[in-house]
Amino acid sequence: MEKTVPNPMHELLPHRAPFLFVDAILSAAMDRIIARHVFHHEEFFFPGHFPAYPVVPGVILIEAMAQAGGAGLRKLGVLEENALFFLASVDKVKFRRQVRPGEEVQLEIENLRVSAKILKQSGKAYVQGALAAEAQWLCMAAGGPSPDA
Repeated sequence: MEKTVPNPMHELLPHRAPFLFVDAILSAAMDRIIARHVFHHEEFFFPGHFPAYPVVPGVILIEAMAQAGGAGLRKLGVLEENALFFLASVDKVKFRRQVRPGEEVQLEIENLRVSAKILKQSGKAYVQGALAAEAQWLCMAAGGPSPDA
């Protein structure tokens, strides 16, 4: 019987494959979070975006940054264990470089405002030191499982 290795991100994020876009939190502090993710050739979106020249969709890069921000705050113990945050707005988005299959993205997140109900963050995604994307977003706490679930 094959032994499965637990994914440490499962303790920090409610997301699961194929929609988990953070492999590791490299550092987490109240002002800045640094994470990474490798976009493997097998990602579900590559066959359709675009078959002859696959690139990571921009919305996925934004999602990866938001997930990194949430995971870092949960690692710091700032967010309640059962809290779920949902994107409420995305602003100041710029895409600077394509991200291709097999590339590792470093996600650098700045916490602008953190409370029990609101997360406002900005982030940048880098590939080999080159800026690939940047954005600012607001997440609101809503729903989620009860502590007894």
